[in-house]
Amino acid sequence: MARYRFLHIIITAAATASLMFFFMQSGCNQLGQEYNNYGRMVHKEPQILYDDQNIEYEYSREMPLIFIGGMPRSGTTLMRAMVDAHSNVRCGEETRVIPRLLGMRAQWEKSPKEHARLEEAGLTGPVIDDAISAFILEVIAKHGSPAPRLCNKDPFVLRSTKYVRKIFPNSKFLLMIRDGRATVHSIISRKVTISGFDIKSYRDCLKKWNLAINSMYDQCMEVGPKWCMPVFYEQLVLHPEEWLRSIMEFLDLDWEDSVLHHEDYIGKGISLSKRERSTDQVIKPVNMDGLTKWVGQIPPDVVRDMPDIAPMLERLGYDPRANPPKYGNPDASVLKNMEFIRSNKGQFDEKVKEVFGDNGVDLENNPAADENHPLLKLPGQKDRQVQPKRAGEGAGNGGEGNGAPGVMGRIKDQFDRRKKDRQDTDFR
Repeated sequence: MARYRFLHIIITAAATASLMFFFMQSGCNQLGQEYNNYGRMVHKEPQILYDDQNIEYEYSREMPLIFIGGMPRSGTTLMRAMVDAHSNVRCGEETRVIPRLLGMRAQWEKSPKEHARLEEAGLTGPVIDDAISAFILEVIAKHGSPAPRLCNKDPFVLRSTKYVRKIFPNSKFLLMIRDGRATVHSIISRKVTISGFDIKSYRDCLKKWNLAINSMYDQCMEVGPKWCMPVFYEQLVLHPEEWLRSIMEFLDLDWEDSVLHHEDYIGKGISLSKRERSTDQVIKPVNMDGLTKWVGQIPPDVVRDMPDIAPMLERLGYDPRANPPKYGNPDASVLKNMEFIRSNKGQFDEKVKEVFGDNGVDLENNPAADENHPLLKLPGQKDRQVQPKRAGEGAGNGGEGNGAPGVMGRIKDQFDRRKKDRQDTDFR
C-alpha cells in the first residue's frame, strides 16, 4: 500500500501544480484571448489537435464531452468500452487526476476559511472555473488520440455532475447504476479499496454505496434528462441493443453495430489499463456472469436489514428483499454470448496475455481509480480507424420485468419527450 500512497501524493501534487499554472494563466493577458461581457478573458478560437494522418480536430469547453461515471464496480468500464467502440469517439483509460481535482475544489467550497482566502487572493469563482475547466479539457483531449467526440470515464466525476455541467455546458453524462448488493459484493470480493469503505463489512459498504449513489442520482435528475441518462447495468447486459440504441440517441451519435461488439476492438482501437479492475472482464462479449454472484454471500443480519441499510435500492426500482432478484430475461444474442464464452474459455485467457502480456491484469493491491476521492471521506493511446462493423444479431425486446419498473418507465417517457424537444434552445 505504501507505493500507492506515494503514487497518490505524486498525482495530487501534479494536479495541484498544474492547477496553479492554469490559475496564473487565467489571470494573465495572453495573445489569442479577448475579454467577454463580464470582463473575463476567453479564448478567441477553439484549440487544435492533429492525428497521425494530420487530420485536424478542434476542442473547447463548448464541445459535447461525454462523461461516464457511477460507483466503481457498476459497469462503468463496460459502458466505456462500448462507447469507445464507436468510430467517432475516444474515451481511453481512467485519468485518476480529474476526480481528485474536483474533490479539491469541493473541499475549498465547503471551507469558509479557505474560500475567503482564495477570494482575497483574487481566485474568485470564475477564475477557478476557468482554470479547472482548462486543466480537465487538456487532460481529456491529450491523454489519448484525437477524435470528433471525446469521452472521460472516471467513476466519481459524477459526484460533481452539476459543477461539471456548469463548466462544460454541452457535456452529457451516463450514470451507471447497478444493484448495490452486487456492487458491494464485487468491491469486497475483488478487494477494491475505496477511501471510507470498510471492505471487510457488507453493512458499512452498503451504507456508503447508498450515500454515494444517492448524491449521483440526485444530481443526474437535477441537471435533467437532456443532459444525464441513468443506465441500469442489469438491463444493459440483458438487452444490449435496445439500451445502446437509446444511449447513442442520447449522445447524438449515429448508430454503429460496433458498439455491440466492443470485445472485437480491445487492443485494436480500444486501449485498456491492466491496473483497472474490470479490464479482465470487458475482453469478453456482453454476458450475465456478474448479475447474481452476490446471492448467498451477504451475512443474514445484513440481508434482514437491507431496506433500512440501503433505501436507494427501492428508490431505484430494486427489490431489497429479493434473493435472488428477478432482473428479467436475456435477449437471444446474450444467451449466444454466454455459450460462446463457456466454449472458448482458453481463448479469452490467451486474449488477456495478448493484450496485457504474460502477467495479465494486475489485480493485486490495486485500489479503485478514485480511492482517495475527498467526497467519500465523509459518509491510452489508440489509433482510431473506422473498421467494417459486424451486423447486429438482433436483440429483441423480450424479457419479463426490468428490475426498475418505475424508474425505467420514466426513462422511456424521457426518450419520447427528447425526440420532440430536439429543436429547443440549449440550456445555458
